[in-house]
Amino acid sequence: MFPFSITVSSHPAARRFFMGYQTSFFNSISQIQSSDWQILAQNANPFLAYEFLKGLEEHYCVGQDTGWQPYFAVMHDEATLIAVMPGYLKTDSLGEYVFDQGWAQAYQQHGLNYYPKWVSAIPFTPVSGQRVLVHPDYPADTVSSQLYREAAALLGTQVSSLHILFAFAGPLDASLSWHPRYSVQFQWYNYDYAQFDDFLQALTSRKRRAFKKSRQQLTRQQITIERKVAATITEQDIDFFILCYQRTYLKRSGHTGYLSEPFLRHIFAAMSDNVLLVMAKQNDERCASALFFYDKTGLYGRYWGATHDIDGLHFECCYFQGIEFAIEHQLPLFNPGTQGEHKILRGFEPVICRSFHYLYEPAFHDAVGDFVQREAAAIEGYYQQARNILPFNDAFTSRLLTTTTKTVIP
Repeated sequence: MFPFSITVSSHPAARRFFMGYQTSFFNSISQIQSSDWQILAQNANPFLAYEFLKGLEEHYCVGQDTGWQPYFAVMHDEATLIAVMPGYLKTDSLGEYVFDQGWAQAYQQHGLNYYPKWVSAIPFTPVSGQRVLVHPDYPADTVSSQLYREAAALLGTQVSSLHILFAFAGPLDASLSWHPRYSVQFQWYNYDYAQFDDFLQALTSRKRRAFKKSRQQLTRQQITIERKVAATITEQDIDFFILCYQRTYLKRSGHTGYLSEPFLRHIFAAMSDNVLLVMAKQNDERCASALFFYDKTGLYGRYWGATHDIDGLHFECCYFQGIEFAIEHQLPLFNPGTQGEHKILRGFEPVICRSFHYLYEPAFHDAVGDFVQREAAAIEGYYQQARNILPFNDAFTSRLLTTTTKTVIP
C-alpha cells in the first residue's frame, strides 16, 4: 500500500488557474467522461483508449499495492475538458521499461527519497505515443506546454521527480529544462507493399530464401497459423491465450504477468475491433498464441506464449504474421514490442524512442542531465550500427536513402 495519500479533494494545492484554464489531478480515469476522453484521444494509439486505461484500474492491474497509483493531470476551460495527461504516482520503477533504478539508489545513498515519483506513461506498455491529449478546438502546443508547467507546480511538494516515458517529441515547458533520454526499438514500416511477397522482394536473396525455408519447415511439422479478429475470436481462443501468457511470465519471471485475467477478458470484449489474435496449431492442437493491438496508427505486438518450443514458431507468429496483417490492412507501421536485435535481420528498422525527465533536487537534476547526454552518444552509435545491418537489398536500400528520413538524436 502507498505510504501516503493524495486526493484531489483534500490536497490544498490540487488546482491551479492560469489564463482562465484550470489544472487539477484526478485519481481515477472514471472521474472523466468517456465521451470527453474520446474527443481528445481520437488520433491516439489503442493504448490511450478509454477502455484500455479504465480496464487497468477496474481489474486491479494498477491501483493499490501495484506500484501504479492513477493520478491524471487534467485541464479544463470552464466545463470543457481541453487536455489530459495519463499519469501515475510510483513507488517503484517496475513495468516502465525506462530504467532509472540507479537514480533511485543514488538518492537513497544521499539520504533522500526517490519514491514517490510521478510518471506519465501507459503501464506495462513501452509504445511511443502522445502523452498530452488536447481538444482539437484548442492550440495543441500552447495547451501542452501549459499543462506540463502547471502539473509540475502542483506536484512539486509531493514527489521527487517527473518522468514522461515513450513520448512523441512535443513542446515541453522550457523553464523546467527537461532532460531527454533516448533508447532504441525496432519497427517495421509499410512501404506501400501490396502483398507479403513484395516485402520479401525488398530483402537480399539470402534473407528471402531463409524466410521461405523457415515457413516451409513449419508446414512440414504440421503447423497451421490463423489470424483472428473481432467475432472470429472464441472463448476457447481467449482461454488458450491467457494460459500461454501466464505460463510464459511464470517461466521467465516467477509470476503470472502484470495483466490480470479479468483485464485480458475485458480487452477482448471492450476493444474487439482493436485486437488481433494469432493462433498456431500442430496437428490441429493449439500450441502457441500472440496478441496484437491495432488501429489506423499501426499494429502493435504485445504478448506471446507457447505450450512447448517449436523452432521458428515465435518468429512466424510474432513477426511474419504481423507483417502480413499490416500489409493486408494497409497499416503504416508494425511495432512488435521492445528490445531484440534479432528483429533487425527480419526487416525491423531501428527507431529512436524518447523519454523526458525533471528532478526537483537541482544537483541530481544536473547529474542526470550529464548522464543522459553521455548516454545519448552511445545510443546514437548503436542506432547507426543497427541501420547498417538491415537485410534490404541494394536497390531497396538506395530507395530508402532517397525517399525516407528517420529521426535520430538531435
